[in-house]
Amino acid sequence: MSWYRSMPYFAILRPKQWTKNLLVFAALIFSIKIVTIDMLVRCIAGFSLFCLVSGCVYVLNDYVDRDADGRHPEKRYRPIASGRLEPFRALAFGCLLLFSSLALAFALDSWFSVLLLGYFIINVAYSIKLKHVVIIDIMVIAFGFVLRAIGGGLVIGIAFTPWFLICTMLLALFLAISKRRHELALLSENKGEHRKVLEQYSSELLNQLNSIVTTAAIMSYSLFTFTSGHTIHLMWTIPLVMYGIFRYLYLIHMKGKGGRPEEILLEDSHILTTVMLFAVMIVVILYYFE
Repeated sequence: MSWYRSMPYFAILRPKQWTKNLLVFAALIFSIKIVTIDMLVRCIAGFSLFCLVSGCVYVLNDYVDRDADGRHPEKRYRPIASGRLEPFRALAFGCLLLFSSLALAFALDSWFSVLLLGYFIINVAYSIKLKHVVIIDIMVIAFGFVLRAIGGGLVIGIAFTPWFLICTMLLALFLAISKRRHELALLSENKGEHRKVLEQYSSELLNQLNSIVTTAAIMSYSLFTFTSGHTIHLMWTIPLVMYGIFRYLYLIHMKGKGGRPEEILLEDSHILTTVMLFAVMIVVILYYFE
């Protein structure tokens, strides 16, 4: 990873976390029968712009949290916290990248550019204030995933059903709650020094929240497969969703993971295989059975 650390302007954009933006392609996948080359190109452009704007958010987060990150056992290696990138140069780079991305987004679709701007503003509010407000902090993270799904629909002119957006929100809440639980376990002795909101959480509370969210997510996805207007054969993907959630819970409670969902996706062969199989089944079912 030395090459990665030797490119601080690239590393500060956290490309490992860009996998979260793959949700932009959800609208394309669920519209597989009417997909055109133009829709594919627009979706790739939307994904790229979300990556750049989310990278700007990470620049701002690293700038605001540079002192706290310096005391964190893992985050102290980030470009600003480690001293490899001067704080104000990083901030200037982020501003230039943001304005360029929004201009390109406006050329792609005006409403998509508004959504991207809203996404950035919400995350600025999160970095400055909302990440210190218990419960609200994890809900803002989850809302960011919903905006990704909506953005993917905007760039190709496809609208999602409410059930799908609810499923996205619940699964994102699951990941956010799991991340907080991992941080709580990792920083149990000095949790308030790194992230003040951790003082307002306990493992018992987060476990209960996860129980509620996972149950609701499985039920919501099941209802989506029957009420989305697509073929009823989507119900065959329900076991995959259940296994993916159960496997993630196993990794949280038995392996002490959950702090970095993007790494679990790439490193855990069970999760990766489940996600890939899910995507393939969705495409096949919608293309051949609808």
